Amino acid sequence: DYHELADVVRLSAEEMDERRRQNIAYEYLCHLEEAKQWIEACVGEQLPPTTELENGLRNGVYLGKLARFFAPQLVSEKKIYDRDQSRYKHSGLHFRHTDNTVQWLRAMESVGFPKIFYPETTDVYDRKNMPKVIYCIHALSLYLFKLGIAPQIQDLLGKVDFTEEEISNMRKELDKYGIQMPAFSKIGGILANELSVDEAALHAAVFAINEAIDKGHAEGTMAALQNPNALLRNTQKPLAETYQDTLSKAKRKKEDQASGRALDAEDQKALLASLRLPALGLVGIFDDNSCFYLEHFTSYREHKVKVPKPCMIVLFVFLLLLIVVLLMDTEQEAVVAINAAIRRGVPEETVEALLNPEAQLPIVYHTAASLYQGELFSLQLGCQNKAGLTHEELCVAVEMLSAVSVLNEVLDTKDSVAVIEQLSDSPLGFSGLDADNLQRYADTLIRLRAESLAQDQEFLTWNDVQKCIDSVNVQVHEEHERVIAIAEINEALNSGDPEKTLDALLLPTAKLQGVNPANAKHYHDLLLTTKDLICKSSGDESAVLWLDQIQEAVHTANRDQEDALKLAEAVADINRAVSEGDAKATLAALQCPDAGLRALLSECAHVYHTQLSHLQSTQAEQGTSGSSWVKHKIKDKYDYFYNIASKEGTWLEPDHFVHDSSQLTTEDIQSVLSSVTAEYNREQLWLANEPFIIRLQALIRGYLVRRAHNERLEYLRKQEPSVIRLQASWKGYKQRRVYKDKLKAFQDSVSSVIKLQSLVKMWKAKRSYSRRLQYFKEHEKEIVKIQAYLKANKARVDYRTLTGSQHPPLGVVRKFVHLLEQSSLDLQEEQEVTRLREEVVTNIRANQQMEKDLNLMDIKIGLLVKNRITLQDVVSHSKKMKSKKNKTSKEDLALGEKQGIKGLIVLYNIDYVTGNPTVIKLVLSFYRGARGQNALRQLLGPVVKEIIEDKNLGINTNPVDIYKAWVNQLETATGEASKLPYEVTPEQALSHEEVRVKMESSNQVLRTVTDKVLGSIMSSLDTIPYGMRYIAKVLKDTLHEKFPDATEDELLKIVGTLLYYRYMNPAIVAPDGFDIIDMTAGGQVHTEQRRNLASVAKMLQHAAANKLFEDESDHLTPMNSYISQTYQRFRGFFQAACDVPAPEEKFNVDEYSDMVTLSKPVIYISIEEIINTHSLVLEHKEAIAPDHSDLLHELLKDLGEVPDVESLLGEGAVDADDPSKENSLSQVAKTEISLTLTNKFELLDGDDKDTKGVMMKTKKLIVDVVRIQPGETLTDILETPASAAQEAEHAKLVERQVVQDSQTPEGLKSSQAMLEDHQLPLEQKKRKILRNLRTLEQAGLVSSKHKYQEIINDISKDIRYQRRYRQRRKAELVKLQQTLTALNSKAAFYQEQINYYDTYIKTCLDNLNRKNSRRSIKLDKKEQGKGSKKSKASSLKYTAAKLHEKGVILEIEGLQTNQLKNVMFDICPCEEVGDFEIKAKFMGVEMEKVQLHFQDLLQLQYEGVAVMKMFDKAKVNVNLLIFLLNKKFYGK
Repeated sequence: DYHELADVVRLSAEEMDERRRQNIAYEYLCHLEEAKQWIEACVGEQLPPTTELENGLRNGVYLGKLARFFAPQLVSEKKIYDRDQSRYKHSGLHFRHTDNTVQWLRAMESVGFPKIFYPETTDVYDRKNMPKVIYCIHALSLYLFKLGIAPQIQDLLGKVDFTEEEISNMRKELDKYGIQMPAFSKIGGILANELSVDEAALHAAVFAINEAIDKGHAEGTMAALQNPNALLRNTQKPLAETYQDTLSKAKRKKEDQASGRALDAEDQKALLASLRLPALGLVGIFDDNSCFYLEHFTSYREHKVKVPKPCMIVLFVFLLLLIVVLLMDTEQEAVVAINAAIRRGVPEETVEALLNPEAQLPIVYHTAASLYQGELFSLQLGCQNKAGLTHEELCVAVEMLSAVSVLNEVLDTKDSVAVIEQLSDSPLGFSGLDADNLQRYADTLIRLRAESLAQDQEFLTWNDVQKCIDSVNVQVHEEHERVIAIAEINEALNSGDPEKTLDALLLPTAKLQGVNPANAKHYHDLLLTTKDLICKSSGDESAVLWLDQIQEAVHTANRDQEDALKLAEAVADINRAVSEGDAKATLAALQCPDAGLRALLSECAHVYHTQLSHLQSTQAEQGTSGSSWVKHKIKDKYDYFYNIASKEGTWLEPDHFVHDSSQLTTEDIQSVLSSVTAEYNREQLWLANEPFIIRLQALIRGYLVRRAHNERLEYLRKQEPSVIRLQASWKGYKQRRVYKDKLKAFQDSVSSVIKLQSLVKMWKAKRSYSRRLQYFKEHEKEIVKIQAYLKANKARVDYRTLTGSQHPPLGVVRKFVHLLEQSSLDLQEEQEVTRLREEVVTNIRANQQMEKDLNLMDIKIGLLVKNRITLQDVVSHSKKMKSKKNKTSKEDLALGEKQGIKGLIVLYNIDYVTGNPTVIKLVLSFYRGARGQNALRQLLGPVVKEIIEDKNLGINTNPVDIYKAWVNQLETATGEASKLPYEVTPEQALSHEEVRVKMESSNQVLRTVTDKVLGSIMSSLDTIPYGMRYIAKVLKDTLHEKFPDATEDELLKIVGTLLYYRYMNPAIVAPDGFDIIDMTAGGQVHTEQRRNLASVAKMLQHAAANKLFEDESDHLTPMNSYISQTYQRFRGFFQAACDVPAPEEKFNVDEYSDMVTLSKPVIYISIEEIINTHSLVLEHKEAIAPDHSDLLHELLKDLGEVPDVESLLGEGAVDADDPSKENSLSQVAKTEISLTLTNKFELLDGDDKDTKGVMMKTKKLIVDVVRIQPGETLTDILETPASAAQEAEHAKLVERQVVQDSQTPEGLKSSQAMLEDHQLPLEQKKRKILRNLRTLEQAGLVSSKHKYQEIINDISKDIRYQRRYRQRRKAELVKLQQTLTALNSKAAFYQEQINYYDTYIKTCLDNLNRKNSRRSIKLDKKEQGKGSKKSKASSLKYTAAKLHEKGVILEIEGLQTNQLKNVMFDICPCEEVGDFEIKAKFMGVEMEKVQLHFQDLLQLQYEGVAVMKMFDKAKVNVNLLIFLLNKKFYGK
């Protein structure tokens, strides 16, 4: 419902206006629906839908049918044009459709419907004002209902539903009309006013009814009731008696109630109130005469019964006249006062005089004081009576002026309906007022009123309104006359007489411009052509021309006359030049623009002349010549006749017209020009394209030859069967003859043939063999490749069998056992990995120490800048850094062995008791170090670098900071103090539109940048180290076991805390601290860049934990939806991160894996870390291994007490008498050692009771045997004796392995027992293998039934593991090299910083020495006396009052504002650029001074500090102080 508000939200002015217009559109649609249903009820037909009703009414068919309904005697069905609307549906609107609208208007006039409601015909036909049409239909419905002709129209406002789209479309249509919506609610009042009748006739009819009632005759009463002047309807004769009884009773009752109440009570106040009733219309009633009124009315009532009615009336009138006479004296005095006020010329006094009740004037309005004064003064000047205006003149004038004032007020409302009511009802007495033109009067007056207000004219006078009415009447009359003239023009056209057309065009009422009688014929032809075009385009043969079309045709005809005359003259000049034989003159005449000739070339001038001359002579011979008239075709339609002699033209064909054939026409000339120019262009084209033409001819000839060839070939193909048959017959005959001759020759020479055949076969065999051999030699490389491919394919098949088969055959295993042999490359790689590990650990510790020293140096330099420490302290720290760098802090394994340390196992306990578990710290430290640093650089480096390098990026989500920056910007730009407060709350800051806009922009940028970082994280899942992901998986599974009721989201939040918050978030916030971006020496991440990174990290942190903004961060609540969306992406990421295989599967290790490794794991650890780890393990021993049968528990039992440094290093490592023994021990505790993993349970060499050891030795022996001796199964090999060759080959293998072992480093050599087994002869190895196999079979590890396939399976596993181990070693070697490179780069970066600090310290020392030397020079110069004085830089002097006026100083504690003029500030620049010395003087006495650094001011401005304190008393505006210094000292 559009009459109810959709919500209680306070609307803006624009929204309220939009809502108002929507309501108007809805109400208008309801009125349309009301009119539609009423018309349907009247005519009994279905009308178009409501939204299409306006278009449906334009053809007037439904209006005509409505007119036939209420005025059938005037409008018959035949008078309705296109009543079935077939023509309208086929061709659209036709001019004759307006006849239907005219019939409707005439029908309304016939029933007496007031013309004030009538619309214009164009309002319906052209849809100029459809709301007025609907308004008229509503008024007509009410009028017809009161007449009892039509049903009452329904009120559907608020009862009909329309869609938003329909309402919006109607609103747009109403906006197009640009008119005031009629007041549908005032129809009843306007109709009642318009239908007012003669009051005297009405009173007489009422008086007659009363008399008939008094007589008591029902027939007489019925006749009186049916009197038309009584305005009573629906009276029925059968009810005459009932009417008589009811009315008699009502009259008697009224008489009883109203008979002399006030007079009976002798109540003077009641009498005054009765006399002042508006219905009586009495004037001049005064309170002072109340007793007089009561006396006279009492006496009148006493004579009422006695005196007859006529006498009673005379007495009553006499009584009223007597009252008037008594008041005339006071009235005359008021008139004299009014005339005096008018002469004084003061509008206010004039109005006061007019308002005097004694003057008994009509109503007067204060607001029209100037109008009364001006108009009455003019009347007074023109009055012949010297006393001034009389009372009657004043009454007439005031009544008229008051009506004019009301009219002006109504015009200000721009309500045309109200203006029409005022014009119709008010006593203005305008002349020439036509009811048909009321709407135009109203519109014109509204526009005239707006123009008068724009010109500062307060009121429209009566004369202005009368002039407007007269001008509108003239316009309407002119329009009517013009319509008649247009109709006459169309009728003249239909008659076909140009003279009639000219007479119609020359009608003054048509007001056509530029009509020339000489062009009458052309006007007629052109107008007919225009009319034909309109009829064809509209499809209506009865279409007529309108004024603008006729005027345009007249202008076009005039232009045609000028163009035709110019063309005829130009053609005559061409003919004259051709006749004279001058080619140049001919060319000049042809080039005349008036001729309008095309395709004219100056190169063809002579040809043109020749051709035209020939054509001219030819036409002269063939036709008639000598005539002075020539006919031209204008626009290929109209004939124009030109006289060569008089040089005049006409559109009418002259009498006895004969065309001069010797004169060339435009068409003849253009034909010659076109042919000559085309011939010339063709010739030039041939000349320019001669090679192309030759080539074209060659192609055509080639085509012709090919076509002839193809035709011949096609013929032969068609005859192919016959040709083949002929050829076959002839060839068969020849072949049979040759065969018979050859057969006879062979039969004669059989022996010779056999000998030849044998020689030829031998020669062919040798040639084939030689070619085959040569082919192999030439393709030797390809053959090798093929063989290699086959062998590789076979090897791949074998290897797949080895890796994929559960029980690989011995033959397949035998092919790959050589992979178990350790080559020299394996040894080199093992040594390189060990060396790189040691170097990486060393560099990490060295870099950590350098980083700590540099951080401390940063702090010391910061303290030095603030004068908290001396330069000597910084120099001392620099020397310590250099000395530490030169010291070596690494000890090798031998140091540990010399001190008695044989082996330690480092174990860490996972502590979940505290909020920051130790294991998490260790893992993060490990994976942010050398191993995980590359991962972080690859994961976050590019996107973090992009954020840092984006100079335009500025993310600030703190509304207070944004507000302060905005205030700073305003003050810096204007140089004036801002009126805004400096300290605000976030809510106060957000109340400013500028802050909200910048906040929203910053939030949008934050979402964009966060998406980039999140995208980089999501796409780099595989980059995260396996250890981190595995710990995340274990953490999730463990928590799920401990807390089975926890949801998946709660578990993933904890995983997110590990992977994002602990691992990635610090690297985003401080990329320089985690070395994920490259920084130059002295370089740093600026505050703005770090704030951007912190904002992004904060968003990601909230998203990873699905933590929404609330409470203190209310201004960020719009980001909550984004956080929820981002959390869903994080959720999938965390789930994928936890999806990793177990370490055994990932690295393919088992309990035998360490048996085949060359080197044992080595760790690099300091003695202090060993002691701390020992203490930690003992503290949590029961939590680490609660099961006493666990091997780990046995290891922990053997740990013993926590050792100290001396017990680990041995006695004598530190001098016991050394006073700095504690410092020495702490330094020694940082000594690093390397520890190799050793198996505590490993048995002594030669002891075969260790099943695992027996298994390992047996496998090594089997590998040595199967490499030499082949066989289907292991049993076959062991039972088959070895041959001498196999023994010799085995001996060579043993010898080669002994040599290789001698070159192996000590740490990588095999044990002595292994070497002895390896050097046994082949047969002895077999016997030892059999013994070991029986031992293993007793242990249940192998089975002779399966021919010991179990041990073959283990060997195949060792082969696979050895391959993967080599691959991992290579990968680790690459990673270690990359890590070492990165560490070296970082070390170089730290060294650059050290060098940078050294340079800084050296510069400080040099400056210090220079200042000392400058002081000594100054002391020397003082002794020499006064010399040349160094000129000081100009300084600025301001009073505190002046600075307070500029806004630089806000206040000075302890001083009033009027005392600021006594304080003087002297601002003087120092020698160092950017330093200023500010002195404060009070009453001329220097009080204080302060050193001010411009850089510090800029830093305060950057940090958003708007106000600072100076001298601990004065509050200074930072922005305006910077503005002042820039302006005065730097010219900015």
